[in-house]
Amino acid sequence: MDKKSKIILISGPTASGKSSFAVRLAQNINGEIINADSMQIYKQLKILTARPSKKDQKNIKHHLYGTVDVKKIFSTGHWLKYAIKKIYEIRKRKKTPILVGGTGLYFNSLVNGLVKIPNIPIKFRKKIRLMQKKHGQKKFYEKLLKIDPQVKGKINSNDTQRSIRAYEIKSYSKKSMYDWLAQTKSNFKQNEFLKLYINFERKKLIERIEKRTIKMIKLGAVKEVKKFKTLKIPDQSSVNKVIGIKELSKFLEKKIKIDEAKELIAIKTRQYAKRQATWARSKMITWNKIDPKDFQLWIKKINFSNF
Repeated sequence: MDKKSKIILISGPTASGKSSFAVRLAQNINGEIINADSMQIYKQLKILTARPSKKDQKNIKHHLYGTVDVKKIFSTGHWLKYAIKKIYEIRKRKKTPILVGGTGLYFNSLVNGLVKIPNIPIKFRKKIRLMQKKHGQKKFYEKLLKIDPQVKGKINSNDTQRSIRAYEIKSYSKKSMYDWLAQTKSNFKQNEFLKLYINFERKKLIERIEKRTIKMIKLGAVKEVKKFKTLKIPDQSSVNKVIGIKELSKFLEKKIKIDEAKELIAIKTRQYAKRQATWARSKMITWNKIDPKDFQLWIKKINFSNF
């Protein structure tokens, strides 16, 4: 299978240079880029999410960046639907789709498919949560094993959230979560994917995060948050998880100084990068781990080789 038939996936921790690497690769292999970052999807948050500017894009077509209003609910399922559509469109143009971002769930849904579990009513879910609270985790887990023996050895007995979820699914759908997972399939074959993960040295990554935080403030992140706050987005909305909103809101409310806000943003970003790396170690085992200093070597390798 040649590179034109491939779907190239590029992931890595935040601030690792994924976007610029994707652009360089696209220039060399006649590619187009699809966003796989759950926060860069939002229209009103360009600076805080480090969305590539027109200059950064270097005339390479970019898709699914800044396309969703912050007031709208946008799930992994929504992203997958649009991403699949874009992949087919790009291939139709005889170009190579390159998906880049740091949202592991997006990549997982594309590579392995999205589990089509029926929507469970909130009332029913609350009932299960109350049951767990009443019995305690130890007894609740024993009850779970009785109704769904497949859970044994797959969900840790102390894992409250996954235990509750497994109980909800089995008791509502009459089918184990693992039966649902077994039926899940990707729209593409596994050999169609070329998976690249940028393995950045922690110390250097921290330096890049510090520099990017300063750059965001200079570019107008405070103004962006001020405008965002006027939209009165509900607290429970996932868009509020964007790093910088909470910190710069405190600055605007005169609760902290700008230097303190910058430090908090950098700390939160470092913590997020660490979580991304932890996800990669357990969920991206089969991905090619690449060192940033080898970017050009990988571009040549992809350009002149069949995978």
